[in-house]
Amino acid sequence: MCTAAVYRTKDHYFGRNLDYEFAYHQTVTITPRNYPFHFRRMGEMKNHYAMIGMAFVQEDYPLYYDATNEKGLSMAGLNFPGNADYKPEDPKKDNVAPFEFIPWILGQCATVAEAREKLSRLSLWKEDFSAQLPLSPLHWMISDREQSIVAESVRDGLKIYENPAGVLTNNPPFDFHMLNLANYMGASPEDPVNRFSDQIELKTYSRGMGTMGIPGDLSSASRFVKAAFTRLNSISGESESESVSQFFHILGSVAQQRGCCKVEHGYEYTIYSSCCNTDRGIYYYTTYENSRITGVDMHRENLDDVRLVSYPLLEGQDIRMQN
Repeated sequence: MCTAAVYRTKDHYFGRNLDYEFAYHQTVTITPRNYPFHFRRMGEMKNHYAMIGMAFVQEDYPLYYDATNEKGLSMAGLNFPGNADYKPEDPKKDNVAPFEFIPWILGQCATVAEAREKLSRLSLWKEDFSAQLPLSPLHWMISDREQSIVAESVRDGLKIYENPAGVLTNNPPFDFHMLNLANYMGASPEDPVNRFSDQIELKTYSRGMGTMGIPGDLSSASRFVKAAFTRLNSISGESESESVSQFFHILGSVAQQRGCCKVEHGYEYTIYSSCCNTDRGIYYYTTYENSRITGVDMHRENLDDVRLVSYPLLEGQDIRMQN
């Protein structure tokens, strides 16, 4: 499963944990403005906003997991099995395959408001990338500097939700997660006040008791609560170093360790964590085997080019010896 989040200090940040049992040789991939996107039903997009993110490149096509465009609009697709429902082709809609969704929105939209306008005519069309790469069941978080929304293609159609929590995980659907937060409205970073009874004196015996009840398990519902609480209460300085460090600490609060979540073909774990400064177009990441933060700056590339630029992930642990 996965967790996505936004965070804002002086600049705005967007990123995610990708949790799964195996990787697809993903790379940090920059798509310049003149790389031609060939959509299955929507024609060719020859010119568009440049974007940077994590992608599995197949047949010279970037299958983005998460990305940010040069205007600061960001998207991430997260696993949504059992609820995601893609549709047959609809002649009255803009039919976009789910693997085309991130390029379709980020290529044309600079803000969430502009994305909403595209979404009003959109149908996520049930079309596999190839026989070897069938569709993944996903829902998406779309964010700019000011607001965040969630898009879910379910049996009843395409649902769009405001996302004041600024996080997204997996099942159940997003409206459940927002309702579920009410179960934890008593949580606080401050020490609790005794409301148990005025007939008995109760005192705290540890720091952090205001957060008692916040879940710590790896389920998507619990990760949503923990990530939302951590993000909404996070405090950091406004420097790039302090902001990026704090963002990775937010994601670290819900990271998955190999061996703790057994699935059919192994163990789910946090393959990578990302943090993009959406104002500057700098994409930072860590991997499970390399906790050192690595950055790729899209503006150091020729953004008017026609070719994808991909950087393989630095996977090996990078330990600095001090003596």
